[in-house]
Amino acid sequence: MARLADAEPVIVPTSISENFLMDPKELLEEIAKIVAKHPRLLVLSDEIYEHIIYEPSKHTSFASLPGMWERTLTVNGFSKAFAMTGWRLGYIAGPKHFVSACNKIQSQSTSGASSISQKAAVAALGLGYAGGEAVATMVKAFRERRDVLVKSFGEIKGVKISEPQGAFYLFIDFSSYYGSVVEGFGEIVNSESLCRYLLDKAQVALVPGVAFGDDTCIRISYAASLPTLQAAVERMKKAIVSLRPAVPV
Repeated sequence: MARLADAEPVIVPTSISENFLMDPKELLEEIAKIVAKHPRLLVLSDEIYEHIIYEPSKHTSFASLPGMWERTLTVNGFSKAFAMTGWRLGYIAGPKHFVSACNKIQSQSTSGASSISQKAAVAALGLGYAGGEAVATMVKAFRERRDVLVKSFGEIKGVKISEPQGAFYLFIDFSSYYGSVVEGFGEIVNSESLCRYLLDKAQVALVPGVAFGDDTCIRISYAASLPTLQAAVERMKKAIVSLRPAVPV
């Protein structure tokens, strides 16, 4: 999308040892300083996970930083916090003149949002600040699942884990098992081949980390029931136990 707009995307590397995070305060404030120096520069801030945050972490909206309200377009939606995936309803918030310009383009490029989805969104917003008790209960369940999975995967030799502070994904380093050769399958050389092996051997669908910029890891979603997740972990453990870490751990 950036390249289609004649922009050059800049990838900022992070590491599992730092929980794949830059210092949030440094990141936001430094970007705000740069934006402030350039009158024509805007910030497009994706804040879709703003309510799925685990204490003590807190969400800070970029538009709330000094001088940034009039320079920020905030993108959000209902699929994450309100579990409305598939309802296909999102929104952009910002100064009126920018939003009006966005509306002119959007109205010519996509069809109108479903009236049913809009009614559901109004009901969701009526739950109260941050989704009220319903969203709080969901976030509590996500945190419990995270804790169980972090503990379970931590028991596997050679696995490095980053403990997420929000959303509902684990990004785990399984690279110590790269180089393992499996009879009837071949060699596991990267995140894609490891995911194919686990799909074949454990019947668990995962996403290769290379799709997210780090081929040492695989991504696991825990937006499923705890029993389902526990069964998946046990299947993965059985599949992994036949492998041997390729490097000392």
